[in-house]
Amino acid sequence: MSGGPVPGRRERYARPLLAAFLVACAVDLAGVLTGPEVLHLVAKPLLMPLLAGYAAARRGPRLLIAALLCGWAGDVFLLADSDAAFLVGMAGFAAGHVCYLILFGRAPGGLLPALGYALVLAVLVALLWSGLPGGLRVPVAGYSLLLTAVAYRSRVLGRYAAAGGALFLLSDALIAAGIAERPEPPAPGFWVMLTYVAAQLLLTLGALAPAAGRRPERAI
Repeated sequence: MSGGPVPGRRERYARPLLAAFLVACAVDLAGVLTGPEVLHLVAKPLLMPLLAGYAAARRGPRLLIAALLCGWAGDVFLLADSDAAFLVGMAGFAAGHVCYLILFGRAPGGLLPALGYALVLAVLVALLWSGLPGGLRVPVAGYSLLLTAVAYRSRVLGRYAAAGGALFLLSDALIAAGIAERPEPPAPGFWVMLTYVAAQLLLTLGALAPAAGRRPERAI
């Protein structure tokens, strides 16, 4: 007889769901980088539901699952090319960030990281402000403040989550740079999606590790 714990029915779906998420990521990134666009349109809406399913199978916190599903709403609306859809999508992500902030709790995050992220926020808003459409300036600034708070607070869940929070900030900074017509890297859509899916996965692993009674570095 095996001496290890027998996984429950829910846990048995965890690895297949994670594998499906990674496949969807690969398909989406391939679609963004090389086309056809239909790959991106089909794969992107699958990403966060699959990751949320993985989190649920791992018996993750409800706030984590809610944050991922809010991200799914943001993903879907950002597929539409309009200012109204962009604002609704940003609201979906903002709701997800609120879920993350509540999940992180009130543990102290450190003064130096706080100052560092405050500087990053100030520089980011200063660089983008004049290039943003008038109707987007205040919403983008408010969203940037919320996202920076998530990046800073994510450190309380360990290295994986800290890296995820930083990558989320980078991903959305790349989106804002495109809207403000600031210099972008080659194939910006690819880098936006790569940093985004990596951020959500790392935040998920960081949130799951404490619940599983193990260190963040050993979440998988």
